Amino acid sequence: MNKPEIAKSIKTGKFMTNYHDEGTGFPVLLAHGSGPGVTAWANWKLVIPELSKLTRVIAPDMLGFGYTERVAGLELNMKTWMQQTVDLLDALDIEQVDIVGNSFGGALALWMAIEHPQRIRKLILMGAMGVNFEITPGLNDVWGYTPSVANMSKMLNLFVYNKAIATDDLAQMRYDASIEPGFQESFAAMFPEPRQAWVDFMAYDDEAIKKIKHDTLIIHGREDMVIPVSNSYKLINLIDNAQLHVFGHCGHWTQIEQSQRFTQLVANFIKD
Repeated sequence: MNKPEIAKSIKTGKFMTNYHDEGTGFPVLLAHGSGPGVTAWANWKLVIPELSKLTRVIAPDMLGFGYTERVAGLELNMKTWMQQTVDLLDALDIEQVDIVGNSFGGALALWMAIEHPQRIRKLILMGAMGVNFEITPGLNDVWGYTPSVANMSKMLNLFVYNKAIATDDLAQMRYDASIEPGFQESFAAMFPEPRQAWVDFMAYDDEAIKKIKHDTLIIHGREDMVIPVSNSYKLINLIDNAQLHVFGHCGHWTQIEQSQRFTQLVANFIKD
């Protein structure tokens, strides 16, 4: 049976990256979050088909997640994930992208804008990490996930404001994804206690963030229980060329709960 999560594969440094590549036009790279069983497809499956009607959309599984090759002994940190991103762009012969970062992917997008500014045209941050904040009980639970359908159901209810989205079928599907060979092993090793250290580890210095010159769109769900909306208020005050859109009655999964509006917002921003 074909899995929509498994798409194209390309060599990035020492390993193969699984990535989606749809549409034509100026490329937009979608960087996923760090939930259990996450893949680029699980994160962006409602966005890719719509956004790719307008432009080229590239969505990789980051190292340690999804169906990208796992490499024993390779340390997972922001420098590793940035290098994977640069290697992916180089392998695809892409000089510059707009980047959309969700949660953990928001931290990656922020780091890319600071460390590799010439590779980024526009910056879109959604429910982003990358600044210092006190870890929420929700994020602590997400990173501390141990596999069971009941625990996955609890995770889904943390992610969404509209609990109708967190169906039993979705919980079963995401649980099944979380126990794919190698998935839970790498996930459990990625964010051990004390987990505040990993929030700090992904945060960049405020003074460096202030130097970002890219046009930036910041998006957040007001009722986000995983990454606090205060992160986005902090970012709007640090980044000069920025705008902020907060969705009410919306949790951490803005791209799912407000999929159509989110995609239109991003499309308008990158076309502007």
